[in-house]
Amino acid sequence: MRGLTLSLLCALALPACTPNVRPDSYSIGSVGQVNRSVGATIISARPVRIDGSRGVGTASGAAAGAVVGSNVGGSDSANVIGAIGGAVVGGIVGAAAERGASATTGIEYVVQTENGNLMSVVQGPEPALQVGAKVLLLYGSPARLIADPRN
Repeated sequence: MRGLTLSLLCALALPACTPNVRPDSYSIGSVGQVNRSVGATIISARPVRIDGSRGVGTASGAAAGAVVGSNVGGSDSANVIGAIGGAVVGGIVGAAAERGASATTGIEYVVQTENGNLMSVVQGPEPALQVGAKVLLLYGSPARLIADPRN
């Protein structure tokens, strides 16, 4: 029962692993930070897949598998073998679940800045920016593209 509860909690936590790739969403650490920005024009855009895996699924799955596996045997040695096998299987299943839950789509934009440099930025698909659009490239971590309000 304890293993089932742990497995359920891990499964419920996986959606929190989905990366936030929206250009209009900021972390609390970004508040009050000054970032340099330059005008640019989008010269290409292509869809990309963003993998947000951080290893949480592997660790959670292994822990849950070890707990469940340690309760299958009738002796201490069988419980140890079950815990090891459960950890391996749980880690594999957890990694696969995290990959599926944390993957998202995005757009890789290539822009030419006003001074002629070429730069690329990957961000979420919303709001979509069109090739030829005038944008501001906001430097920082993460870098962002936003529609240029001067135009």
